[in-house]
Amino acid sequence: MSAVRQDAWSEEDDLILAEVTLRHIREGGTQLAAFEEVGERIGRTAAACGFRWNSFVRKKYEAAIQIAKKQRQQRNQAKKHSSGGATASVAMLEVQESGYTRSEGMISEESVSIDAVIRFLRQWKTTYADMSRQIRTLEKDLAETRETMASLRRENEKLNSEVHDVSTDYRVVNDDYKALIQIMDRARKLSLLQEEEEEAKSKFKMDANGNLERIE
Repeated sequence: MSAVRQDAWSEEDDLILAEVTLRHIREGGTQLAAFEEVGERIGRTAAACGFRWNSFVRKKYEAAIQIAKKQRQQRNQAKKHSSGGATASVAMLEVQESGYTRSEGMISEESVSIDAVIRFLRQWKTTYADMSRQIRTLEKDLAETRETMASLRRENEKLNSEVHDVSTDYRVVNDDYKALIQIMDRARKLSLLQEEEEEAKSKFKMDANGNLERIE
C-alpha cells in the first residue's frame, strides 16, 4: 500500500506519472492501473495521482497522448493479423509516423514511444524554463509596482497633512481678521458717540466779574 504524502509534486514526480500513464495508454491498459503503479513508485495514493494527471500533467502531454493512442490502435490491428509481414508493416508505419530512423535498422515500438516522449519532455522543459523566467520578471515588476504605489501613498498622506495644516491656519487667520474688523468697528462707533456727547455738552465762559456765562 502506498504512503500518503503531503508534499508538493516535483518535476520528477510529474515525469514518472507521464511516462507510466502514456505506457499504459499505449499498451491498452487502464489509467487506474497506471495511477496505482505510479502511486507505488512515488509513495502517493492512486487518487492523488489521478487528480494530478487530470488537473495538470495531462494538459502538457496532449501530443504524446495522441501518439500513444495511435500506437495502441496499431497494436490492436497488428494482433488481428497472424502473419509476420503484417506485424512488420505496422512497425514500419509507426516509425514513419514518429519520424525516427536508426542506422542499425528497424526501431522497436517501445523505443519509438520513449524517444517521442523524451523529445516532448525536453521541449516542455525548455518551455517551462522560459515560463519560469517570465514569472520571475513579472514578480520583479509587481514588487517594483507595489513599492511605487507605497511611495505614492506616503506622498499623498504627506500632502493631505499639509493641506489640513494650511486649512487650519487659514481658518485661524480668517477668524482673527473678523475679530479685528469687529474691534475696529466698535472703536469707530465709540469714537463717534464720544464726539456726539462732547458736542452735546454745554459750553461756559467767565465774565469780567468772575461769573460763568453759558455759551449757546
